[in-house]
Amino acid sequence: MDLLEYQGKEFFRRHGVPTPPPGIVCTTADEAEDAARELNRPVVVKAQVKTGGRGKAGGIKLAEAPEEAREAAAAILGLDIRGHMVQLVYVEPASDIADEYYLSVMHDRVGKGYLVICSAEGGVDIEQVNRERPEAVVKEAIVPSQVEGGLPAGRASAIVHAAQIPDAAADAAGELLVQLFDAFRLGDALLTEINPLVRTTDGRVIALDAKVTIDGNAMFRHDDHREWADFDRRGDDLEARAKRKGIQYVKLDGDVGVLGNGAGLVMATIDVVAQAGGQPANFLDVGGGASADTMAESLAIVLADPQVKSVLINIYGGITRGEEVAKGVIEALDRLGGIEPKLVVRLDGTNAAQGRRILEQARHPNVVAAADMQQAARRAVELARG
Repeated sequence: MDLLEYQGKEFFRRHGVPTPPPGIVCTTADEAEDAARELNRPVVVKAQVKTGGRGKAGGIKLAEAPEEAREAAAAILGLDIRGHMVQLVYVEPASDIADEYYLSVMHDRVGKGYLVICSAEGGVDIEQVNRERPEAVVKEAIVPSQVEGGLPAGRASAIVHAAQIPDAAADAAGELLVQLFDAFRLGDALLTEINPLVRTTDGRVIALDAKVTIDGNAMFRHDDHREWADFDRRGDDLEARAKRKGIQYVKLDGDVGVLGNGAGLVMATIDVVAQAGGQPANFLDVGGGASADTMAESLAIVLADPQVKSVLINIYGGITRGEEVAKGVIEALDRLGGIEPKLVVRLDGTNAAQGRRILEQARHPNVVAAADMQQAARRAVELARG
């Protein structure tokens, strides 16, 4: 379960990770003005959405006075940031920033351990830094059996020094990494990321942003996480709509919708889209044995994302039958009327030939058949690019 920034900072505070002083969550411009007056200092008004790129989209604004906080909130509330409508803003005391860095802890599924990533270049797209200058990003693999009592301070210090965090911040950054690792481990997180981690002009090192994903399967161990789960159920409309149907749907930042059956196949499809040079806008797992009605509802959810420019439907039939998938696609197209995104459909497995025949006979102008997964991904990316 992904947390909003203000929830992630509360998660950090509960585990001792230093953050700016707590702010106030607001749903209206009036509330934002009152919040800034209560905090009685310059504030930052920040959109609360589960996606990156808020600053570039105009979702983060500095306000010197309460009236400016009101204007900022009025401009931010209702913004569409990468398909996420802003319904909340977080009014937080502004920090005086001297330097910005990057720090994260995550699961390393390939290495079957943990991964710490640290860089002296924060506040920017860390993936781009890694592509252009990989030497600027330190990636340290952690063996779980070696850190059952936490990340040793000496190892944390070695990581931040290897990342060339300046001396003025290195000791505090090392201590913060130990705390962040404890938050990750004891809080059953899948990801804890700080970008930017900052040194303030008065010498403190704090998490200016917070991106946290906690493991929903470990919720039974954390009563203190339940409030966020309850909020999440009221959150993203499309995710909530999918959950009501027992369907797994996750919003991402690209422009190719991905629909598959089974977590493994869906993850593989996302990888193949990336290999083809594209970026998924979302993904949805219809699970096993999906009926035509489930397929139709699933496709409607994927297409309801305004960022979607093409959709890759990748189904390997086992319990799920190819003709049910094909009927669901046709039914969804009938329900939705004149849609713009093209659908690339790859069917294999049980009754796949029958399903392909149904789609061929329908001759829908928005449906493109593909012979295999790689071809389907390439075509979906081409269509998304127009």
